[in-house]
Amino acid sequence: MKRILLGTACAALTGSMAFAGSIDSAPAEPVIAQPVAVAPVTMGGDWTGGYGGLSLGKGWITGDDLDDDELVYGVHGGYDYDFGRFVLGGELDYQAGDDLNLGAEDVDDILRLKMRAGYDLDRTLVYGVLGAAQLNTDNFEDTGWVAGVGAEYLVTESISLGAEYLYHQFDDFDDTNVDIDADTFSLRANFRF
Repeated sequence: MKRILLGTACAALTGSMAFAGSIDSAPAEPVIAQPVAVAPVTMGGDWTGGYGGLSLGKGWITGDDLDDDELVYGVHGGYDYDFGRFVLGGELDYQAGDDLNLGAEDVDDILRLKMRAGYDLDRTLVYGVLGAAQLNTDNFEDTGWVAGVGAEYLVTESISLGAEYLYHQFDDFDDTNVDIDADTFSLRANFRF
């Protein structure tokens, strides 16, 4: 009888194991990793906005039997609009010369109204300039045209440093029958807002 009871118990135990599954543990359900959203990293700068700054450089002026070069310094302000890779803006610029003269006339200052058009290279802006310039001396003044090139680099979002070369031409300066050409090369520092 013991054998029958023992055999029945073994058969019952074996049968219940067969219905319960294998002795091995059930395979783990696969874990599907969710993609992680990565915020885009902005490498470039946005050139849209107003700015104001200071310039320091060298000025050369030539005319009929005139030739002089001296230190120039000034202030400027403007506004740029960034269209993506193309930047368009305008600027008002004032520079004074340090003892820059045209023969018997001392150059007091030069005032420029310029249009800037450039290419956005992220933190660097390379641009061209075209506009009008007014040259003032002790007794005369005249308006001519100005053209040039420049580059700016965003050191921070609100500070930029750059350099600019400008060529000026004044034909028949204030009806004196003297044609004047002037060049300036300036280092510039801007606060952008």
